[in-house]
Amino acid sequence: MFNNKVVAITGAGSGIGRALAINLSRRGARLALADINEGALAESLSLLDQKVQARTYSLDVSSRDAVYSFANAIKKDFGSVDYIVNNAGTSVLASTENVTLEEIEKVLAINLWGVIYGTKAFLSIMLEQKHGCIVNVSSVFGLVATPGSVAYTISKFGVRGLTETLWQELDGTGVTAVLVHPGGINTNIDKAPKAINEDSLALKMKEANLRQMTTTPEDCAEEIVKGLISGKKRLLVGNGARALHLISRIFPDSYGAIIRRKLGI
Repeated sequence: MFNNKVVAITGAGSGIGRALAINLSRRGARLALADINEGALAESLSLLDQKVQARTYSLDVSSRDAVYSFANAIKKDFGSVDYIVNNAGTSVLASTENVTLEEIEKVLAINLWGVIYGTKAFLSIMLEQKHGCIVNVSSVFGLVATPGSVAYTISKFGVRGLTETLWQELDGTGVTAVLVHPGGINTNIDKAPKAINEDSLALKMKEANLRQMTTTPEDCAEEIVKGLISGKKRLLVGNGARALHLISRIFPDSYGAIIRRKLGI
């Protein structure tokens, strides 16, 4: 399915993005890998199957012009693009009272606007081709809200809303959209910047989140790839994802108490 297909991945310098790149390189994909960290990106490139075609691009997904230039560069370098995986992300832990507006803006610039830019930039190319797949990485925090991560939660619910809208708009166009909800994945997201006004809730959430990060990026990537092969629209991958999806549907107004008890906060 992926042999000789052009796959663009943002946030490919570590975590899920790197693991996806390695997995897809073994399946013969042609890879366009982007990250803001050029050193990490070079390391990802060195880990790929050396038989595949791969190029790297320095990219700040919070820049609209940069994302559009990235999409145009891939079209020029590869001739087309079959998949865009909008994966780059960041986080900050603090209560709504203590998080600064600047911190919220930064998280939304990367996690939400970066995905919006990636979707818009590649959608026009794919519609013109009459084929392609937009893969947007949300989170289990795009299924349920938790205390202490308001900026991240807003961004991931936004990614969900964007992608579910695409499901309804793209029918019959040849272009598809896939929504990914990773659960507890052991990635660099746990090394996100410390909040300026880090409070006791943030510290408790940091410890609770670390306890949940039991799925490796490699296992997560394999689940995503299998989900893409199966043709599913929503991929629930990693520790806790399916359970949280179920809880959100059965207890839409009261799941918070269950989650706080599970997290021990």
